[in-house]
Amino acid sequence: MADIITRDGTWQFDGDSVRIVPGGRVHPVRQDLGEFAVPLQAVAGISFEPDRKGGRLRLRLRTGACPVLRAADGRLRDACDPYQLAVEKDRTGVAEYLVDEVRNALLIEQVPDGPVDGFLLPGPSVPVSGGGGDGTASFDGETVRLVWNWKAEDAKSSGGAVSFPVAEVTGVRWVPSIGLENGFLRFDRGGVTSSLPPKFDPYALDLWGLSKREYTAVLVAAAVLVRMPAARTGAKPLVLPAPQGGAGPAAGTGSSTAAAVPDDQDVLLRRLRELGELHEAGILTDEEFTTAKQAVLQRL
Repeated sequence: MADIITRDGTWQFDGDSVRIVPGGRVHPVRQDLGEFAVPLQAVAGISFEPDRKGGRLRLRLRTGACPVLRAADGRLRDACDPYQLAVEKDRTGVAEYLVDEVRNALLIEQVPDGPVDGFLLPGPSVPVSGGGGDGTASFDGETVRLVWNWKAEDAKSSGGAVSFPVAEVTGVRWVPSIGLENGFLRFDRGGVTSSLPPKFDPYALDLWGLSKREYTAVLVAAAVLVRMPAARTGAKPLVLPAPQGGAGPAAGTGSSTAAAVPDDQDVLLRRLRELGELHEAGILTDEEFTTAKQAVLQRL
């Protein structure tokens, strides 16, 4: 057993997993995510970066293993990254020992550091909620609900709160507010991506970056990703591409490799097969299947 306890939190390694417990005064994303265990098979590497104040532990996960990292797509700030731990000067020796123990275990177990086909972590527990700007998103494991506040545009508030089952969700994308640009949390249903700016889209939250709590919308996105029909059938969950003409940092933000949906013919044909399987399983209705199929066929 190797463990380190700091003001920023606690990491414990028992040979099989790294248990992460956030400290009492950390970013809301880490607070809401809470305590969780990272199986050794999900770990790609670990490092300790010393500095004048002590240093920082960084746990690097295999690509695709964590739904939170997949939902964030490289956009998490250091303060809300659950896989970083600030270390005080008097704990640097313990940090280096923990690094050695994890690295040795990775070598002994011959854990590859390449990407994985499916999530190896369960993601945020439900119910979960987050957001800000013009509303709040919540998810109870079955239903996504968007509730608008007084700052929402009339196009949204006039229609009231929006609810839809996770079985209808075929894509989700979270982008935080960056600088003066708004962010958003957007849900795709039936394989169709809305072209509306987030502030007018009834299936999207407009995020303004006015408080740290807005970042917790990424936990809603992650919880939905884990429970989307594609994830349950073993297919790779769809993360929406940046909408054309949308508001905020929708265009040119983050990793284009992870965020963009490729137009490769084999990928599109595989997507058609997945939609057919979901339809046969009763997860997609006839109308949803037809709409999603047409959207894919238009790109062939």
